[in-house]
Amino acid sequence: MNTVRSLTFAWAPWSVILSLVILTITAGLCYLAWSRTGYRRSIGLLELIRFLLVAIGVVLFNQPEWVEEFRPDEKPTVAVLWDDSASMGTMDVTNRETASTTVKTRREAIQKLTEESFWTSVQERLTVVVQPISSTEPTSEEATSRGTNLYEPLATAPRRFKNLHAVVLASDGDWNEGEPPVQAAAALRLRGVPVFSVPVGSSSRLPDVELLSLDSPTFGITGKSVRIPFTIESTLPREHVATVKLKVSDGEEITKEVRISPMGRTSDFVIWKPKENGDYTLALDIPKHAEELIADNNRLSTPIAIREEKLRVLVVESIPRWEYRYLRNALSRDPGVEVSCLLFHPGLDKPGGGNKDYIKRFPQGLEELSKYDVVFLGDVGLEDGQLTAEDCRLLKGLVEHQASGLVFMPGWQGRHTSLIETELGDLCPVIFDPSQPGGWGSRTPSHFELTESGRRSLLTKLADTQDDNMEVWEGLPGFQWYAPALRAKAGSEVLAVHKDVANEFGRIPLLATRTFGAGKVLFMGTDGAWRWRKGVEDKYHYRFWGQVVRWMAYQRNMAKGESMRMYYSPEQPQVRQTIALSANVMEKSGEPLPKGDVTARIVAPSGKAETVRFTSSGDEWGAFTSRFTADEPGKHDVILSCKQTGATLETSFFVQGTAVERLGRAARPEVLEEVSRVTRGEVISLDRLEQVLKSLAALPEPPPTVRRVQLWCHPLIASLIVVLLGVFWVGRKIVGLI
Repeated sequence: MNTVRSLTFAWAPWSVILSLVILTITAGLCYLAWSRTGYRRSIGLLELIRFLLVAIGVVLFNQPEWVEEFRPDEKPTVAVLWDDSASMGTMDVTNRETASTTVKTRREAIQKLTEESFWTSVQERLTVVVQPISSTEPTSEEATSRGTNLYEPLATAPRRFKNLHAVVLASDGDWNEGEPPVQAAAALRLRGVPVFSVPVGSSSRLPDVELLSLDSPTFGITGKSVRIPFTIESTLPREHVATVKLKVSDGEEITKEVRISPMGRTSDFVIWKPKENGDYTLALDIPKHAEELIADNNRLSTPIAIREEKLRVLVVESIPRWEYRYLRNALSRDPGVEVSCLLFHPGLDKPGGGNKDYIKRFPQGLEELSKYDVVFLGDVGLEDGQLTAEDCRLLKGLVEHQASGLVFMPGWQGRHTSLIETELGDLCPVIFDPSQPGGWGSRTPSHFELTESGRRSLLTKLADTQDDNMEVWEGLPGFQWYAPALRAKAGSEVLAVHKDVANEFGRIPLLATRTFGAGKVLFMGTDGAWRWRKGVEDKYHYRFWGQVVRWMAYQRNMAKGESMRMYYSPEQPQVRQTIALSANVMEKSGEPLPKGDVTARIVAPSGKAETVRFTSSGDEWGAFTSRFTADEPGKHDVILSCKQTGATLETSFFVQGTAVERLGRAARPEVLEEVSRVTRGEVISLDRLEQVLKSLAALPEPPPTVRRVQLWCHPLIASLIVVLLGVFWVGRKIVGLI
């Protein structure tokens, strides 16, 4: 490092003349004062200090600066940064010079810039350093979760490369991580470092059919059909029909014809009916289209566990109306449901019933109630011989902290109005009309009408296709009584409304759901679903209530052991999405654990392990919660453990691997153009790469690093003046002038 030091002044002719005049007058006055005292030595020293102070002031008046110039001994550095992310594997670059139809990848198109031989002509004057921005292989699992960060390499370039003179950036501009690259460009401009951009890739998407998602449930039930939704995105200009194929790991194959929309997304589903218990892998394939250029994204796979089902359901009712009788029969005949009925019949001496399905009293305490996955509340209320305020509080906790389901099924006696005044009032999805507690009846039957949400919901799916489902609902026998619901509460989802009756809030809600805490709540506003058996027996009635029970108990039964249960939300998490983990822990006696040390060890597909600690969210219910963010796609193994009980639960969840970096996406040359414009660089196309060498050769020598010390306002100079003034003042006191 060569250093040149100099002292400079910001003087002007008039300031020099004024300074000389002041110094001359000051010198004359000092000499005159000294001569009047007979040339005393002490006075001479004082006048010399006076002259020195004035001289310092005159010099500072011309703003002196101490300047040091540092010139590096080494050559200036040019950093060549080339994008090596997964999107650079997109094959969309043609040779314009030869008009060839040969297509190569973006990475191959800029390969010339990564070779040392290309920079030979400028290496005599410049040091060229070639570095990739990302070294992740596009085919690795990690590449699906990692993105391209153009900000960081540009922002850190001045620190990483000594004596940085310029930057050459070759990329498709498809950044998806970090800050905007233009912010780093602004910092480079302040340093005088231009960026020469080489954009690569087509700015329009290639013809492609991509399977975006395959959302299977976490588990299924043996002998029960599983609905497996999927989403396809097409950039083809025309609509076409494709036969998708679902392959099960046991060798079974299911095909379905799907009409794929052009330049958009298509959502559909496949129905699979598992025959045996076990862990399976489902893989969905889309055949390659003749015009499609990328076939690597036409397949996705996901795991699913098939097991036997045993859900515990509690039905609480007062008078055994027809709706209750047929509901009880439907649940009793379902092999996957164990039903318990509690009948508060006014004519009975005590609550109970007539066979093994009945219990004699409402479950007492948390240990008994926490066994139930779904609770149906019929035309019952807060009355003598029925529910108590404590029962209502426990039901609320069961839904909120243990992910159970609760179904409100009011009746014409209007006992539900007393429940609204308890803690269960917060759970109900609708607001009732207090002036008409008994609801409304009519001689002529009325009908349901599905809302837009109801047409998509699994609860209301009584046929395999949407058109057939709408036809079924329109043909269902009507009801002759409905509950006095005014409107749905905020946060509730209305699935069906009254076809003919409306009020100032709109159509009367008859079927509505909402999420409360960890559980789900359903409101059924009629008692005429049993009429759906007319002419078809149990076809629609059993299917509807079976779907309700399984939908409400699904999350609670994701993973359970003898004394532990774990569930999570969302059910199909995506990469980098925060997952809410919930656990219920029971003591060996069966009672909920009030407090404890609950942890989960989560092992990612790559083998990376992380331990998350749960915190208590409901001491009385043994509820614990935590959060986890998955950085990798694929199956994550989980070991849930509790220190106090010594119990463990092994389970897993699958994270959808939506790739951040995907082949076939359009390049973004405007990003590189903005970076070059801000840094006063240049955008160079692939067909004139030699211009990069010419532009670098034309760059002027980098200016030296200059360090300036402003002496006219330096604190040391100010301190010197203060010291001299002090000495001058003390000296005058000593000689007797003051």
